[in-house]
Amino acid sequence: MSTLEIKDLHVSIETEQGTKPILKGVDLTVKTGETHAIMGPNGSGKSTLASTIAGHPRYKVDSGSITLDGDDVLAMTVDERARAGLFLAMQYPVEVPGVTMTNFLRSAKTALDGEAPRLRTWTKDVKSAMSQLKIEEDFASRNVNEGFSGGEKKRIEILQMELFKPRFAVLDETDSGLDIDALKVVSEGVNRAQDTGTMGTMLITHYTRILRYIKPDFVHVFVDGRIAEEGGPELADRLEDEGYDRFASAETATA
Repeated sequence: MSTLEIKDLHVSIETEQGTKPILKGVDLTVKTGETHAIMGPNGSGKSTLASTIAGHPRYKVDSGSITLDGDDVLAMTVDERARAGLFLAMQYPVEVPGVTMTNFLRSAKTALDGEAPRLRTWTKDVKSAMSQLKIEEDFASRNVNEGFSGGEKKRIEILQMELFKPRFAVLDETDSGLDIDALKVVSEGVNRAQDTGTMGTMLITHYTRILRYIKPDFVHVFVDGRIAEEGGPELADRLEDEGYDRFASAETATA
């Protein structure tokens, strides 16, 4: 079992108005085999947490720590974090003109493992994963995300996750822009990876609809850069009924 541990994490960004604190003391522990839903209103710090874990240079860690089985994640480069087993499914996947999906996937897998996968086995794995995610075969010869719809880009993110087999996957609003059919397909992909018991998942979302298909073990509510409340799946049900207004009211009262 592996553990991703975040302790008293404070993160800021530089803006035209000066330094802006985003995360204000986040504590969170995720183990392989667990699914954690990270919920909260817009601007609460959820995506900042995801980007900080992945190593986005825009975000400055002012204090606190992120460790993976005791190793200092913050001291790692972005590629070192990926090789250590961290994976980010981006909220807005980027297009990579001139690089085919086939070349991208095999090159990334080679970089992660330190050796190229056996071609026959790899081709079979890619075709199988694409089929399960209902991705047409011709996508393999297309450039990465170029001309893809929002839903297609999200499926490609989950394809990468299934093929790369990370220890921890951070899914940043993977449900955003998905219709009900695509949501089910993407959720099934996450569940397949999670069911292996070798991956921990941080599922960042505004809404509870994806939690009908991906059942969280823990729910954490982010408000103003902090975890305002934690609980089990029942907390998501409560959010469905009550929304985030009660947290906003509490923040206003303590301001």
